[in-house]
Amino acid sequence: MKRIGILTAGGDTPALNATIHGAVVRANQLRIEIYGLIKGFNCLFNPSVPHVLLNPLFQAIPELDPTKGGTLIGSSRDYVDANNKEELDIIAGRLERLGIDGLICIGGDGTLNGLQPLAERLPTVLAPKTIDNDLGLNYPSEPDEWVHVTDPSAKLGYRYKRADSSAIFNLDQIVNYVTPGYATAVMVSAQGVERIRTTAESHRRIAIVEVMGRQSGYIALGTAYGQPDVILIPEHPLDIERLVDRVRYLYDLQKNVVIVCGEGIVDDQGNELGAVSRTTDPAGNVALTGAAESLRAMMIELIGDKYFQRYRRGNSAKEAIFTRKVGHTQRGGRPILFDRFYAASLGSKAVELLVEGRNNAVATLQYDAKRGFHVEGYDANRFRDRWGLIHPRFMHPEMYDPQLMKPSKKGIDYLLPIFTDAIGNDDAEHMRQTLFEPGNLAQPYHSINTDVHKRIRYVQTEEVESTS
Repeated sequence: MKRIGILTAGGDTPALNATIHGAVVRANQLRIEIYGLIKGFNCLFNPSVPHVLLNPLFQAIPELDPTKGGTLIGSSRDYVDANNKEELDIIAGRLERLGIDGLICIGGDGTLNGLQPLAERLPTVLAPKTIDNDLGLNYPSEPDEWVHVTDPSAKLGYRYKRADSSAIFNLDQIVNYVTPGYATAVMVSAQGVERIRTTAESHRRIAIVEVMGRQSGYIALGTAYGQPDVILIPEHPLDIERLVDRVRYLYDLQKNVVIVCGEGIVDDQGNELGAVSRTTDPAGNVALTGAAESLRAMMIELIGDKYFQRYRRGNSAKEAIFTRKVGHTQRGGRPILFDRFYAASLGSKAVELLVEGRNNAVATLQYDAKRGFHVEGYDANRFRDRWGLIHPRFMHPEMYDPQLMKPSKKGIDYLLPIFTDAIGNDDAEHMRQTLFEPGNLAQPYHSINTDVHKRIRYVQTEEVESTS
């Protein structure tokens, strides 16, 4: 293996550059060139295949900074259609002309689904990333639990459903314990909860804070570090009457309540509270908006104006209950130490998988009580269900206490190894030195894209010339 291609796909996370950096460092040690493919899978549809040599003379380019969020080679939500054989052959030909011997895709479950047809044409592996923490398995046999249920209203005449599990859940058996980007997203969300709390306390309010995660409740669970009063996760249907009773009790006691809800929370019929729109990635993921607002409307109706008027804490329920979204700040900014270190480790492992001759494999971050965190390689085919689809990981029910609406003992045990030493001394020092740097007031922002653009090269072929 003399030359590897690497791309970042799907939504951005704080740890993408760290993953790329880890791959480049390992490639340098093995004397392998590594090309960054610009804008993810979108690059493969461009006849000129825009790319950047990330390690000229086996030295990382200075623009590649693992402490910077986002990705210096760009990303997109394009993907390769497994049924378009002609297009796949063209893409394989383009990579061959570029001299690519193997490909690393950095992404989540959608990317893992999308890279499958490429793995039939050249060695391809995945380095995980997603703030949602939904790439992995609660136990190795989990994909076997997905079944087809006949549904005439569904597009294909069926829908997926999880069968009852007979597996014993053990944290040491989790495949890919945690994904890079998750820890930083939780830190940002937990800080948001802390800051919203003081407003709720000062003005005797009920705050609903919405966090990301699609149908996965991991980010919401992690915000327990910010000490919200109630956490609602997508994996457990909302019991609105129990929630209102809990809110009334807490409001009587402390004159404020902070609720965290995942964006994908559902009612007792399994319907998402927020608006739903289908995305175009190969995992069939959905974009969700408005869960907090929907929950607020339900609480306004059930609690009513008189409750707050009686306490002289507002003229109406609408005034007393407010919502905030943590939003895309969860995806951006400097990754904390945990994410930087293990993202780099996974990038390095992805290079090693290609060198070892592994194809269609995933670099995973494993954890057990004896060894702590360590990286391994895992066959991507083992993530598939019997029909070949890779599903996003759902948080296991044993990690959440639906009565307390908080992490269970097992949920706490899951979080502790990730966050106990997640923030490094340099993280706090970076903020102290840079946030109020006087030069920030006078100098315009300098985008990494400006410098990387100067390094972009293109493949010159008859295909390019004929389309120009």
